[in-house]
Amino acid sequence: MALACEVAGLNRSVYYYTHKRPPDDEVIDALLLLVERHPRWGLPKLFKRLRHQGKKWNKKRVERVYNMLKLNLRRKGKRRVPTRSPEPLSTPEKHNDSWSMDFMSDALSFGHRFRTLNIIDDYNRQALAIEVDTSLTTERVIRTLERVIAWRGKLSQIRVDNGPEFTSSLLESWAQEKNIKLEFIQPGSPYQNGFVERFNRSYREEVLDLYLFDSLQQVREITDEWLEIYNYERPHDALEDMTPVGYLEAA
Repeated sequence: MALACEVAGLNRSVYYYTHKRPPDDEVIDALLLLVERHPRWGLPKLFKRLRHQGKKWNKKRVERVYNMLKLNLRRKGKRRVPTRSPEPLSTPEKHNDSWSMDFMSDALSFGHRFRTLNIIDDYNRQALAIEVDTSLTTERVIRTLERVIAWRGKLSQIRVDNGPEFTSSLLESWAQEKNIKLEFIQPGSPYQNGFVERFNRSYREEVLDLYLFDSLQQVREITDEWLEIYNYERPHDALEDMTPVGYLEAA
């Protein structure tokens, strides 16, 4: 073999060299394992994690396998929020002139998350509904509003933020059909929805942060009890220390 290398002009060390680069299968298995555990990680974070695991593969090699497996994160297109010019936050002159609604979120004792849809009348700060569930879609928002309207009466406008459930075409069509104005606050300006934000704080402090819930039914039962107290017994500073229902009856 030495003579053959000499005739061919090939260094024997080159002939006997064994490529030590691991097969692509190792890189594939390592990448797929990480992506399964962390589906929202991109290539830079995945590569750093591989290095932390002691893998010495070249970044270009990892990138080639990453692209070959088509693991590139798909970017979600964002809709541009239209310019909002909301009316200044002021107390309406009578009930049903303006309602406010907003979402909150929390978790059960075992970590399962849930949401609440809170609706209040800005005039007397009365809590009209708190809908509790793991998922609250636009359809659920509309059903809740229709249920409240059935006993409370028709309203003029609803003040909301720019969440996807509120900006959907489905809610817009429903509001137009009912001749109800959707009053959007400016993005990143929760103070423009101050009435419901203040209500949310009370609900957070007196219910969500106070109890450790084991089920959605517990959340609903305690919420219903609290709503009775909030509307009929709890004095409100902005209502001359009257309750929301008492203020409405005295008007």
